[in-house]
Amino acid sequence: MRQTSVLPAFAALLAGAVAKSSHKLFSGATIIGWDDSTNLPQITRDSYLLINDDRIASITKSKPSSLPADTEIIDATGQIISPGFIDTHRHGWQTAFKTLGSNTTLAEYFGRYGEYAAASHFTADDVYWGQLSGLLEALNAGVTTSLDHAHHTWSNETAYAGVNASIESGARVFWSYAFHNVPSLNYTVEDQIPNFVEIADGDLLKDTNVELGIAYDFFGPNPPPVAKEIARLTQEYNVSVLTTHAVSGPFGITNMPEDVHALGILNTSVPVVFSHGSFITAGGANLLRKTNQYLSITPESEMHYGHTHPWSYFIQDQSALGVDTHFTFSTDILTQARIWLQSARYYFFDKVLNNLEVPRNNPMSVVQAFSLATRAGGLALRRPDIGVIKKGAKADLIVWNAAESPALLGWTDPVAAVMLHASVGDILHVTVNGDFVKRDGKLTAKNYKETKKQFLESAKKIKDAYRKFDYPVLEGEFNNGGYSYASAQTADTERGEGDGYGELYLVISSEKTLAISAVHDYAAAYARGDENKILVTFINATMAGHLKVEQAAGPGCPECCRSQPLQRGSLWWS
Repeated sequence: MRQTSVLPAFAALLAGAVAKSSHKLFSGATIIGWDDSTNLPQITRDSYLLINDDRIASITKSKPSSLPADTEIIDATGQIISPGFIDTHRHGWQTAFKTLGSNTTLAEYFGRYGEYAAASHFTADDVYWGQLSGLLEALNAGVTTSLDHAHHTWSNETAYAGVNASIESGARVFWSYAFHNVPSLNYTVEDQIPNFVEIADGDLLKDTNVELGIAYDFFGPNPPPVAKEIARLTQEYNVSVLTTHAVSGPFGITNMPEDVHALGILNTSVPVVFSHGSFITAGGANLLRKTNQYLSITPESEMHYGHTHPWSYFIQDQSALGVDTHFTFSTDILTQARIWLQSARYYFFDKVLNNLEVPRNNPMSVVQAFSLATRAGGLALRRPDIGVIKKGAKADLIVWNAAESPALLGWTDPVAAVMLHASVGDILHVTVNGDFVKRDGKLTAKNYKETKKQFLESAKKIKDAYRKFDYPVLEGEFNNGGYSYASAQTADTERGEGDGYGELYLVISSEKTLAISAVHDYAAAYARGDENKILVTFINATMAGHLKVEQAAGPGCPECCRSQPLQRGSLWWS
């Protein structure tokens, strides 16, 4: 049963907006194919790639002698064609938070932007527009497949909003229904199970690019009784994927391979993707290899939030790449692959240098990083027909504008060109299932203008609400788990006084802009015992009149500040 609270007519228009032809021939391109006999890329230059319906029909050095009458021929002379990228960990609904979490941490995320903190502030429409806009953003960046840990399941309506937006985006989405108790809305796992079953038993996903998965974060240790019910649903419905957050260390949030294996899930036909695995054990890594299950490494996220990835370098043979929370940083897998490549190189180089020796080899290649961004994602989902270019594979493709891009001028090695020189701006075409979702550098959704309009209205509403919320107080123990908070040393980029950390620049209105001191400034003041101080800076020098400080009140700002007008300029208010 297809349900949505969001403009059904608009959704139908969007679904039909993608240009479709059953046969396409890309001519004259350099193609990054895949050779199963060597498990390495196979490069063919000045070649032809034929698509029949949703599959790759052939890759040839000469133009096929006979083509279907309706074949559309696309000149790709001088261009590079690669598989579409695969993102194995994403929370698509969070797009409205974009730029709010630029200096955040994982602990702050849980109390401000995560599934429980956000539950009462998002309507079904907000989820819909955020999910749709975020997936279109990803398609624009060549991410043709996403594994969505869909923890916007705060009600039947928000669940349907997210899955409908996924369908209507045109992306290939493994939409994984998150089971979780939501105390603020009195919405329990027991309430969610009938909603999941309705989606699974209905025809909502029939003939779409979306497949149903399950997300669950309470496998252990000491899982609640309902965890067995989640395991049962996973197998009864033979879902396309099961995914779980696995971090451990001082964060808790275990859900490690050992925990999931104890419920008998790892040895089934269902692929299981463990997100992050920051503190995965040697035993857990061995279990992934024995059961052929995968880890999703999210390089930028794990660096940005601070849960890091100290052991992930040693389990890359059972890993793929993910984005995680695209509202805080890059939405594209190319950036993740590039960051991960150089991070891994640094890590292994450093081991040699610490012995005062000189590295003679480069420890990780561009081919390995490229594979993690493409084929490994398909293997993690047990879909060897995605993330690769070969006969019979799904026609999920990126055409890179290698013929005209200044960044790619003079390229020879197509894998190196993509991995180390290209950018999202160099993506000319993107196809999913053989259909153009981006063409000539632009998304093909005809009503993208309306999507942007609706999303911006939703995002403004949410940001206006969030501007009034206090940041979580990070004191004592994290999540009552026995591990205390501590302050990281702050970088100093300025000579003399000040460290250049800067501020969070938030728009109050079109005429009034102010910068609120970064969280670290408050933390530093608090450490000195000056918890009632907050730095407020007006950065619009032409702003007339004054503004009540209540619009800039932050953690620790006393009530006396909230009622006082503040003139233009900067000062410490105490």
